[in-house]
Amino acid sequence: MANIAVQRIKREFKEVLKSEETSKNQIKVDLVDENFTELRGEIAGPPDTPYEGGRFQLEIKIPETYPFNPPKVRFISKIWHPNISSVTGAICLDILKDQWAAAMTLRTVLLSLQALLAAAEPDDPQDAVVANQYKQNPEMFKQTARLWSHVYAGAPVSSADYNRKIDKLCSMGFDKTRATGKTFPPQPVERDTWERRPACH
Repeated sequence: MANIAVQRIKREFKEVLKSEETSKNQIKVDLVDENFTELRGEIAGPPDTPYEGGRFQLEIKIPETYPFNPPKVRFISKIWHPNISSVTGAICLDILKDQWAAAMTLRTVLLSLQALLAAAEPDDPQDAVVANQYKQNPEMFKQTARLWSHVYAGAPVSSADYNRKIDKLCSMGFDKTRATGKTFPPQPVERDTWERRPACH
């Protein structure tokens, strides 16, 4: 990696570790390799959102042209959000594309991603199926997003209805791990059924 990129990302990495703002917002970052070309981020789901209580893991790759080009970031934790692919974790966020500026930092990126969880932009989606559900059936969207946050990001469950469904599956002979869907990835949501049920598997 170019020397300017290494020096810059080292400084920004330390900035995130020492920042009171990132600490208060439960944002973390760790090294994957000693060359600072790949990092792991973690952001907490914002309060009063379907993601509250979840811990979402991010893959952050630093290009040689950093800071003149943005880092490549995707969600490792599966998440149900209009601006994040439910399959690949790809993110639709302007500062990770054409609105990036060299003055922006790793801290800016992490805080912006956390803010995106609280303020989706369904008219500029990364996942059209999720965006349609968000706009046309917001209650079903919230249920699905909460469920995915529980299954894939460890958010606590507070839904009595969800617990009743898990208990019913267990009474039918499924073990609890399989009943909660933690042993296999989610299946794609069929376009003709997304409005009738949450994408729980």
